[in-house]
Parts: sequence; structure tokens; C-alpha cells
Amino acid sequence: MKYFLLSGCIAVLILSYACNNNKEKVYHKFVDIRGNGWHAEDVIHFDVSITDTVRSHNVYLLIRNNANYKYSNLYVFITTTSPMGFSVRDTFELILADKRGKWIGKGAADIFTSRHPFKLNVRFPYRGIYSFDIQQALWDTELKNISDIGLQVDRLP
Repeated sequence: MKYFLLSGCIAVLILSYACNNNKEKVYHKFVDIRGNGWHAEDVIHFDVSITDTVRSHNVYLLIRNNANYKYSNLYVFITTTSPMGFSVRDTFELILADKRGKWIGKGAADIFTSRHPFKLNVRFPYRGIYSFDIQQALWDTELKNISDIGLQVDRLP
């Protein structure tokens, strides 16, 4: 009986490892927000090199906020520009806390990091550098207690 239980646990661990590692990280970077104050006119810029136009990708926004952030969400404008110069601007809401006020991200001390799907299963039509420009879209001219903004791009199998 112990043998079957141990075998089952090992099988579950191997299966979960295989499922979690079927993505290939193409890009992962954080940009520090100086002084924990994100001004409305500040644009966070990322340049991502895309070489695979056949396989699909997932694009995530990464946010680090501290426990003193006064909202449960964050609105951003995201402008994506292709290597050919075509641009698309999206307005995107990021939920940072649940209805009870509990932060959704993973935390260490009073800093919380959350990952938000922006574009899932997207195929980039051109090889080259794609630019992602992110700007905060809340009414505050200076958004306090946001410490870092990040972008992650994973290539799917």
C-alpha cells in the first residue's frame, strides 16, 4: 500500500513539473518606478525581440505594489508597436486585490507581485522588435505605492 501511495505522489510531482515547464520564456523584465510614484505622463517602455512567427505566445503584465497602494485595481494604456510600425492601443484593467481587500499577488513583507494575462495565445506576424509602452490611466497625476512594472512573454509549445 505504501508503495502505491509513494508511486502516486511521484507521478503527480512529475506530471505537475511537466505541465508547468511546457512554456519557454522569451522575455522577462521589470522596470523600477522611481520613488514609488508613477506619474501620468511617465511611459514604461519594453522592446521585445520576436523570432518565432509560427508558435503562439502569452504576454503578461507584471505589477509590484506595496500594501499601502490605495486602490484594488489599476488601469493602464498599453501601446503595442510591431516591427513594421503598426500600433495598437489598449486600455487594460489589472485587479490587484479581491473584494475583501486581500492582495492577489505573491507577497514578501509588504511587497506584492502579481502577473496579469494581457494577450494569450497570440501569434506575432513579423519577426523583429515589438515595442510595448505602458502608461497608468487612473485619475491620479502621481500613482503612489507602485514600485515596479514588468512584462513577460512566453512562447507556447
